[in-house]
Amino acid sequence: MTRAHRIILPALILILIFLLPLPSFADQYQVSRVIDGDTIEVKKGATKLTIRLAGIDAPETSKKKYEPGQPFSQQSTKYLAKLALNRPADVKSYGADRYGRVLGEVFVEGNNLNLEMVKAGLAEVYRGTPASGQNLDPYWKAEEEAKAAKLGMWVLGDKYVSPREWRRMDGQ
Repeated sequence: MTRAHRIILPALILILIFLLPLPSFADQYQVSRVIDGDTIEVKKGATKLTIRLAGIDAPETSKKKYEPGQPFSQQSTKYLAKLALNRPADVKSYGADRYGRVLGEVFVEGNNLNLEMVKAGLAEVYRGTPASGQNLDPYWKAEEEAKAAKLGMWVLGDKYVSPREWRRMDGQ
């Protein structure tokens, strides 16, 4: 094996790890932490992964202590914790985001948590570039239904600000 092969081969393996979906097996991971309404940590043995729930965007939590963040951010985080914290979960990966987090759909007892957050009106469909291969049709339908029923953040009506716009206003 040449020196170039010894350098290129490990790099290719790392790239493939991030591009190929994680296998999904029943009870593969345990949800160990809910960071906010669209980000969790899962563990399996010594392996810990940060999962960014693909296809959704939840209200932004404050990065400053003692500030509430965007309206409904705390409710969103608490609801996700109620659905997932300390429970076994399957993860369907769509690769990694620019921060190195796994983009994934998370399933607890067969329920798609990403979709459940949208149905509850505690996350919207992600307005940026979608994860490659993810079908967002059920998410758009769930968002329209949650809006029509004025669930969660949709009760704000015209005062509602998308998390994407909130980040722009907040300089994030």
